[in-house]
Amino acid sequence: MKRKTFDIILTSAGAVLTIVLIAAGALLVWGSNFTSNEVHNQLAMQQVYFPTAAQLAHPTGSEVRATMIPYLRPYAGQEVLTGTQAQAYATHFIAVHLSEMPYGGVYAKVSSAARAAKPGSTQATQLSALETTVFQGTTLRGMLLEAYGFSVFGSLAFDGALAAFCAAFLMVVLSALGIWHVRRTPAQEEFPKARPAETAKAA
Repeated sequence: MKRKTFDIILTSAGAVLTIVLIAAGALLVWGSNFTSNEVHNQLAMQQVYFPTAAQLAHPTGSEVRATMIPYLRPYAGQEVLTGTQAQAYATHFIAVHLSEMPYGGVYAKVSSAARAAKPGSTQATQLSALETTVFQGTTLRGMLLEAYGFSVFGSLAFDGALAAFCAAFLMVVLSALGIWHVRRTPAQEEFPKARPAETAKAA
């Protein structure tokens, strides 16, 4: 094979790979933007807000615990609109309150206790109310953590897009060098032929 032909093949393959990488990067950017917008829009519908700075500065113990402050202070008074905010609210606010409830705030345990209680008794009424509260808190926590999970995928997609565009830029440089080399290579130049093995001298 002529050297020029081989260089043209490699350069063409590099150009095709560049197009593929650019297309992949564009799709990943679209996926990242779509995920971020969906997470934002779905969270905005819930209208969940962090405790205010005043509440965090003077925790009463009824709603804000001192252990929550380091995690909630950066978002004081803000609406939960991002995956990171959703994770902080779900893990360091809702989960704390649930854990302090009877049965550790585990819905399955509360529900079982409510079904086992004598119908119409005070205990049954209390457990029924607790069951509703735990269910609501667990549902909201699950929704927020799901939003956080999707936001992580969106972030990974964005990182993948950056990697694809960087690789595409590298391929553009290599393809340009390939074109430069093709122009400098004589049309009739062949690859160096392998040297024949030297025959051993007769004894």
